Amino acid sequence: MSLPKAELHLHIEGTLEPELAFELAARNGVELPYASTDELRKAYDFEDLQSFLNLYYELMAVLRTEQDFEDLANAYLARAAAQGVRHAEIFFDPQAHIARGVGMGTVVEGLWRALARSADNHGVSTQLIMCFLRDESAESALETLEAAKPYLDRIVGVGLDSAEVGHPPVKFREVYEVAASLGLRRVAHAGEEGPPEYIVEALDVLGVERIDHGLRCVESPELVARLVRDRVPLTLCPLSNVRLRTVDVLGDHPLPAMMDAGLLCTVNSDDPAYFGGYAGDNFEAVRSALGLGDERLRELARNSFLASFLEHDEELRARYLAEVDAYEF
Repeated sequence: MSLPKAELHLHIEGTLEPELAFELAARNGVELPYASTDELRKAYDFEDLQSFLNLYYELMAVLRTEQDFEDLANAYLARAAAQGVRHAEIFFDPQAHIARGVGMGTVVEGLWRALARSADNHGVSTQLIMCFLRDESAESALETLEAAKPYLDRIVGVGLDSAEVGHPPVKFREVYEVAASLGLRRVAHAGEEGPPEYIVEALDVLGVERIDHGLRCVESPELVARLVRDRVPLTLCPLSNVRLRTVDVLGDHPLPAMMDAGLLCTVNSDDPAYFGGYAGDNFEAVRSALGLGDERLRELARNSFLASFLEHDEELRARYLAEVDAYEF
């Protein structure tokens, strides 16, 4: 679906398609425990978030050089542009790379080689958000933020991802306070597998401006009312929810009810190589499975630009919104 949209919940490591994984493995002399791309794709049948994360981190072994990260980002941007993405706020996980001996500079410089040319090469404006792994220590997050300081001219914000249950947002209070003092925007995964209380903590303790996922807010009418009142954006990922079994089938997804309640919902792809679709695929899927009409889809697209961190260029945001309004289905 070419409806103009912003993608606000996208892990660049989660765009590693099997074909590129094998290409980079060959380039870097990494042996993958799969005989073919087809065999690897069959491994993308996940029981839950942790089973996905195990494969996600395993395949990161092929990412070694600046060129690898540049190729990864360019491959995503080309696919995203073909599906109507006009602006992308891209997550990356430096701790997972640093632990393998790949430095912060290699990751950021490599990604930036693609992102700096993205508007010209792909017609997509971009921003970069550094995520902390919540199943790592708070001290590790602080060390990661310190390592990122030379690159903060290229990083717009911080996020929080990986295994949610048992790792409440409060664990990262200090690093978010430091990030705020550095002028970084703040988002966090909350309420995917974790309870609604994690969403409240992310807002009250971490001071986040957007909630990534936030699906379980529907279990708390008080929280829904707060999110509606304060216009807190939710970056929902429908195909991801089905693949990770947080929703049994897409037809059961609460997205229509959430929109009816007045929540500022957006639709994104999360880890599209693993979850069966990029941004446009997610829009097509919710249209088909949930019966969303054209104007509902237009609302989701408008929300994505309204929720984006484009305050530095309101003229660009206005241009994107005009494209959404003018789009003919």
